[in-house]
Amino acid sequence: MAIGWLVTTLVFLLAAYFMPGVHITSLWAALLAAVVLSIVNLFVKPTLFILTLPINLMTLGLFTFVINALMIWLVSFIVAGFIIDGFSWALALALILAVVKSILH
Repeated sequence: MAIGWLVTTLVFLLAAYFMPGVHITSLWAALLAAVVLSIVNLFVKPTLFILTLPINLMTLGLFTFVINALMIWLVSFIVAGFIIDGFSWALALALILAVVKSILH
């Protein structure tokens, strides 16, 4: 679990460096955003996934990226110092995070 937080923190920091729509003020903000994202994924994401199950089935699971982007965007509203400029940047960050985590898994 802690390794997952560190990987997510590293992805957030690299995304803030390379993506102009992602802003992180400090290492602690990135780490807090990773922890809050895991908490949001634990409590909010399952409910949202069940509510959008028909759409997810019709898109053969691709709507999961939209759900992940919504979770990242929600975290940007919760954590001060972690700023996402728009939903498209959150979607791009969700795609990058999914690719990195699938490679490391």
